[in-house]
Amino acid sequence: MNPLILWLAQGFGIGRIPFAPGTFGSLLGLAWFALLLAAGSLWLFVAGTIFGIAISVWLCGEAEKILKKTDPGSVVFDEICAIPICFLVSIGMLLHQNGKLPSPEYFFSAQGWLQTVAVFVLFRFFDVVKPWPVRGSQKLHCGLGVTIDDVLAAGYVNGCMALLFAARVF
Repeated sequence: MNPLILWLAQGFGIGRIPFAPGTFGSLLGLAWFALLLAAGSLWLFVAGTIFGIAISVWLCGEAEKILKKTDPGSVVFDEICAIPICFLVSIGMLLHQNGKLPSPEYFFSAQGWLQTVAVFVLFRFFDVVKPWPVRGSQKLHCGLGVTIDDVLAAGYVNGCMALLFAARVF
């Protein structure tokens, strides 16, 4: 069972890439985000996002035990599950403007790619820099610290995106 848990926690092996595993995990998170949006239901998007966070806490906690390390760099499931959270303000704004949930294609099209890049870069920035309280949240145990720091980083991303929407950048 341990190899399966590690394989999942390491983003189906992506976390074993020897350089920038968090960035590669975040790229896989874009696929998770697109899959959640493809259902076409806000409720399924929210439920899938919450489910991803819950699974991340458990998987990352188990991986910490197996690897005998706190927040090992190869464990990227936390980045994967946090990416959809990073898009909540964007989805909310588009839902408000258009009256419907945006399709995944929007975020990877000529119209929405800049928003996607901004979200991705902001997430990587906040995940690496770890402003208060992101860094402090890593002290939580049992996989909670591994996942919550990325959820909090996603909160910073949403704050920045709200400001960018208010400034009419998007």
